[in-house]
Amino acid sequence: MEYQIRTYQPEELAELAEFLNANLDYDSMSESLLKEKLEGDPVWEPEKALICHDGKKIIGFMQGVIRDIRGKRYGYIKLMAVEKSYRRKGVAKMLYEHLERSFKSDKVDVVRIYDVPMNYFMPGIDPRYTEALCFAIRMGFKRFGDANNMVVNLGAFDWDTAEEEKALKIHGIEVKRADVHEKQSVLEFVKEEWALWTHEIEMAFIDDPPSVHVASLHRVIKAFSAHNGNNKGTGWFGPMGTHPDLRGQGIGGILLKRCLKDMKQMGQKTAIIPWVDPIDFYAHSVNARVDRVFWRYEKLL
Repeated sequence: MEYQIRTYQPEELAELAEFLNANLDYDSMSESLLKEKLEGDPVWEPEKALICHDGKKIIGFMQGVIRDIRGKRYGYIKLMAVEKSYRRKGVAKMLYEHLERSFKSDKVDVVRIYDVPMNYFMPGIDPRYTEALCFAIRMGFKRFGDANNMVVNLGAFDWDTAEEEKALKIHGIEVKRADVHEKQSVLEFVKEEWALWTHEIEMAFIDDPPSVHVASLHRVIKAFSAHNGNNKGTGWFGPMGTHPDLRGQGIGGILLKRCLKDMKQMGQKTAIIPWVDPIDFYAHSVNARVDRVFWRYEKLL
């Protein structure tokens, strides 16, 4: 039987969330989180959210998005899943070929899987999803790196930083929660070195109070940290950055702990630090542990 592909419709949100939860064994997807990944994407393209169906039944889903980064155009498979009883029947292949044609018409240079800057669900393929690995290999993707998520037990400490902040204040460095009126100043600072993080900062400023903390030297913002800026409500930390002039003074650790204290007060039991590069920093600062490893794949078009 030939399956049909069509675009996702907003009234299918609940049905699609149920489908994803039934077919993603190591992850869960609330309706609000799914909406964030779909319409909440900063470059939402409805025509690239594809549903494969057999009659009225959803049997496959694949969402594509595009990002222009440093002179190169990237296409991403942001979300994908196939009904378990329909696997190895060409459903994912059919969805991807449809999406790749769209990417080619949009002059995409490279296609990657999952690790979408600004708004993503996973930073790569969790290798326990063996079928996804096989799909990537069959479609011509090549593995080019790994990404790590770390987890923090929020009940382990009280995350108080008052004494550390007092020591910094002697040197003119003030650490505090960002005020909503400081949003533009924070965004301007972030754009200097971390332009790809601006969307997550904007999302963190939606919270009341903002889920953003800053360090200022003589009232000029020099460092920031945020949480709840991506995958809202799931305990995700980040992003975080410190100006080179103030690195090595423990500011990052203080800002990190302030966010963890926030999450603990919000009722979270654990915090997820995603897409980690400095594993030793997080392990030393807050006893974070590597929790999940993801394999990153790309295909040149």
